[in-house]
Amino acid sequence: MKWFSNSVPESWQVRRLKRAATLCYGDSLAVDERKPGDIPVFGSNGVVGNHDQANLAGPGLVVGRKGSYGKVTYTSGDAFVIDTAYGVDQTCSRCNLRWLFYALLVSTVDEKMRDSPVPGLASRDAHDIQFPLPPLDEQQRIAAYLDASCAAIDQAIDAKRKQRETLDALRRSIIQKAVTAGLNSDVTKEDSGVDYLGEMPVHWKIAKLKRLLDEPLSYGLNESGTDSNPENPRYIRITDFGDDGFLKEDTFRSLPTEIAADAPLVENDILLARSGATVGKSFIFRGFEGPACYAGYLIKARASTQKLMPEFLYLYTKSSAYESWKDLIFTQATIPNISAVKYAYLEIPVPPVSEQADIVRYLDCENKKVSRLQEVITQQITTLIAYRKSLIHECVTGQRRISDADVQQVTSDA
Repeated sequence: MKWFSNSVPESWQVRRLKRAATLCYGDSLAVDERKPGDIPVFGSNGVVGNHDQANLAGPGLVVGRKGSYGKVTYTSGDAFVIDTAYGVDQTCSRCNLRWLFYALLVSTVDEKMRDSPVPGLASRDAHDIQFPLPPLDEQQRIAAYLDASCAAIDQAIDAKRKQRETLDALRRSIIQKAVTAGLNSDVTKEDSGVDYLGEMPVHWKIAKLKRLLDEPLSYGLNESGTDSNPENPRYIRITDFGDDGFLKEDTFRSLPTEIAADAPLVENDILLARSGATVGKSFIFRGFEGPACYAGYLIKARASTQKLMPEFLYLYTKSSAYESWKDLIFTQATIPNISAVKYAYLEIPVPPVSEQADIVRYLDCENKKVSRLQEVITQQITTLIAYRKSLIHECVTGQRRISDADVQQVTSDA
């Protein structure tokens, strides 16, 4: 199976992977069999622990066999490769291992899997993949060039991600100020008496969440949600919400109407995650046409709109004050979990409803500004990642020839 064009440089050869390297099976090593040591233990997805012995003499490669099959990891030192992965070191290959690392990254090795309940990469399939094989000295030049080039690209990507994180912090700061201090900087303020709220306008009130709801906080349904019948009510789970806070279209699940009736959702209900990796996160149910219900890992809060706008409540759960409250709750629990009882006693700053509306409109505008900037940065990151992959592919397939001068130039620029 080829993953590159038919034409390669005249001095190169086209050989199956088995002519360039042998994927050697890792060894069984259960967690309770590992001894204290400095040798990293590698599985299919990277480092999974440490041990006092190695079965791979670094530098070397680890190629996923089960689970993250086809994933390639480079290790500069000795390692222990467990039996969910393959290992390659200089005893298994005559190639430059950095070059081989890059070649495997862009090859189709991850597509060669056996049909089974647990997908995996069979060595005979991987060994059968054809590779454009340059002379060893050119492999070394390609590896050196890509090391320097990819390091520069990765540095640019990291910088862009930090810019995105800075914008996230700016968003939280804007929300925090608006939902705890209001929009008028000249208004008289006083100590709220709540550490994580600080000073608050004197005409605002503080109320526990349970006093601001039309009905008690309620848990969702403990159903598996395997049905995808579009005629039935949608079954909302934590994983159905994207990073933008809106429902994903590709994760639709449903429940029969008679079951869904026990946990109905209406527009602008707030959903609060009570456990798991997303504990404490909040979502606002909006923009969905038709009936819906929600899962047991979520708690529903239906705001009494005469007292509290649901959009204001949702924005408050994106503030630093809310994060501080969550941290306080977590320090009191062995396992991170926020029950309906704990959420019920969440203290909320409550401006007059008309002022809440002004704050919601203001934050909606500010959030859109931040989101637009983040979208630009995200696209830049996507472009850099695509360029990195394209550059690797061009170099390891001979579409871009690398000279000593190219290596000197890129390393001097680093």
